[in-house]
Amino acid sequence: MEIVEKVALPLLLPNSPPSRPNIPTTLIHDLTSTSSPHPRRRISLGKSSDPNRGKPWSSPHLSPQGHQILHFLTHSHSDSINIDHILRPLCDHPHPAYLSSDILGIIKALGFNNKGDLALAVFRWVRRRDDCVPLLSGSAIPVIIKIMGKAGRVSSLPSLLLALQNDGFQIDVYAYTSFINAYASNGRYRDSVNLFNKMQQDGCAPTLITYNVILNVYGKMGMPWSKVTALVDAMKSRGVAPDLYTYNTLISCCRRGALYVEAVNLFQQMKLAGFTPDKVTYNALLDVFGKSRRPQEAMRVLKEMETNGFSPTNVTYNSLISAYVRGGLLEEALELKTQMVEKGIQPDVFTYTTLLSGFEKAGKDELAIKIFEEMRAAGCKPNICTFNALIKMHGNRGKFANMMQVFEEIKVCNCSPDIVTWNTLLAVFGQNGMDSEVSGIFKEMKRAGFVPERDTFNTLISAYSRCGSFDQAMAVYKSVLEAGVAPDLSTYNAVLAALARGGLWEQAEKVLAEMKDGQCKPNELTYASLLHAYANGKEIERMNAFAEEIYSGSIETHAVLLKTLVLVNSKNDLLIETERAFLELRRRGISPDITTLNSMLSIYGRKQMVAKSNEILNFMYENGFTPSLTTYNSLMYMYSRSENFQKSEEILRDVLERGMKPDRISYNTVIYAYCRNGRMKEASRIFSEMKDAALVPDVVTYNTFIATYASDSMFVEAIDVVRYMIKQGCKPDQNTYNSIVDWYCKLNQQDEANRFVKNLSNLDPHVSKEEDRRLLERIAQMWP
Repeated sequence: MEIVEKVALPLLLPNSPPSRPNIPTTLIHDLTSTSSPHPRRRISLGKSSDPNRGKPWSSPHLSPQGHQILHFLTHSHSDSINIDHILRPLCDHPHPAYLSSDILGIIKALGFNNKGDLALAVFRWVRRRDDCVPLLSGSAIPVIIKIMGKAGRVSSLPSLLLALQNDGFQIDVYAYTSFINAYASNGRYRDSVNLFNKMQQDGCAPTLITYNVILNVYGKMGMPWSKVTALVDAMKSRGVAPDLYTYNTLISCCRRGALYVEAVNLFQQMKLAGFTPDKVTYNALLDVFGKSRRPQEAMRVLKEMETNGFSPTNVTYNSLISAYVRGGLLEEALELKTQMVEKGIQPDVFTYTTLLSGFEKAGKDELAIKIFEEMRAAGCKPNICTFNALIKMHGNRGKFANMMQVFEEIKVCNCSPDIVTWNTLLAVFGQNGMDSEVSGIFKEMKRAGFVPERDTFNTLISAYSRCGSFDQAMAVYKSVLEAGVAPDLSTYNAVLAALARGGLWEQAEKVLAEMKDGQCKPNELTYASLLHAYANGKEIERMNAFAEEIYSGSIETHAVLLKTLVLVNSKNDLLIETERAFLELRRRGISPDITTLNSMLSIYGRKQMVAKSNEILNFMYENGFTPSLTTYNSLMYMYSRSENFQKSEEILRDVLERGMKPDRISYNTVIYAYCRNGRMKEASRIFSEMKDAALVPDVVTYNTFIATYASDSMFVEAIDVVRYMIKQGCKPDQNTYNSIVDWYCKLNQQDEANRFVKNLSNLDPHVSKEEDRRLLERIAQMWP
């Protein structure tokens, strides 16, 4: 209840099982109730060419009377202004052209001075006039649309467009482009595309600017590359030639799918077309290499950039650092930060947040916190991306109290949660198997006014599949398709990950084929999911054949694929193959992350290779890794099967002292250690602690006690445990009854075994006749 008391918010599920952490329903309601959703920060592809940028507003085209009216409007309180009274003198102009010029100048000036409401009031005053069409011809309509877009009033745009058309206005390409851009600048990408299509249906031909806006929208939407190139082809077929901005936009479109080959081709095409790459070009190309985990190529771009006289900036170094972080080269990323400072470039919030995220993902929590503290000490204010990374770090470790502290920090720093915050929460709860919380957070997200984006749906697919709710995950995917949202690389990868968890390798192969047919280029995460699908489907031969393609270079190999090979081989208890993948990782100079190291520790622990386990553990400590609960569970498992079995409880105590919350596996492992050695009193004590920790014992917990009692001929006690577990709502499985009948037979008490089965329905009213039959056959097979 500590989290709930802290934020004074109701629980998501008041009657949820006690094993669930107490997470509030309106988890960040107090942070969102007074603020509207904010779009994520977007990367600018070029600077404004306005020569008046940064200068006071001036318009030589305003009449003296227009200047007087503008001065009065800009220096008066909006509430006290009578627009009709102030603007009526303008009607004395002898010709409508003069009035039109003054109206345009006044609206532009009010927009420039951030008086959007007054600009709209002037616009509405003109529209009420009978001669409004000639007065608003030219640039007035695009200008007012731009003002509305800047003010975030895009919900009013459809009605404005319809009203203008009904009033007899001819909506030209400039007005359409302004509408499209207003939608795009407010994150309403689908509306932008729909209006772009309507514009062409109305016979209005797009200009270069229109195409550039839509190409930028395609990049933000993560449109398949085939659709991006189709739009470029359509643009060229209309005789519209790309400019430098177009090429910069197209290179930026390559970021989401990590399409570095396509980006390099565009870079060459740009040069052949006679354009000289600028700083924006180089930074966009660097970003593509960063997303593609290709730090060496990124470094070559930096050298070319400097050779051509462009000094690197924060944006440049941030892209480079991102490339090294994504490639798992954290030390090199830190070295780049040092280089920044040496060149007089101050690391900014994106620099620190990228490093923080990298250390978090690698499992080096202490170093992540150290980066955060360094950031604060440097006077660099964290942004919502920083807080999102911290939320992810604490949430994925099950440290919900720390996670809530981060929310308090968000409030103190006057930040507002964004769509990524919500997506992070969905991912965290999905990672922890909390499907009810996933559904609750999704509802709260919509209630707070956030419109789910493609990334939200991708996160939901992943979250539900991690919770074991495969049908719900596929239902989300179906709803995406029905909504007309084209799956992107992240969508496909989320679906593949869901299929992989179920070992559905045949379906995974079909999805991969669909991706290639749709010209959606697979990346390392795609192939990693296919490896997981083979592993979980026990298709070891296919997995090994795929591994050989990776080792041979037939499939482009990144750190992710080699780390996945370590993980899947470890899960399948393939020691030689696991060590081969790990050694290949080290040979290529790739730093292992916490998941990789845990995989090595797990297989060494299962094989009782204590010395090797200690080597891995020492490596973790020496290199700044923060052991996770998985780390400690592997150590507990290893010792529970050894002569030094009591050490498993010592590790459990260490976990508790570190402020971590042991899970059911932790307690089951220690219970097994004591039961295996006949220490039932200690096992019962751990069982009580488990329940006190609000963890519901599962069938594995009870089966451990039942098997131990049965092996000691304590059948009465074993049957009492069965009776207790049924009363607690835990359904026995085949192992439950196998333990009892097997030990009866081993002790030559077949009659007792048969009697037990005959009376089983009295013990378990829900036992099936098929189960009775199976047990009788098992007894018959064990008869000497």
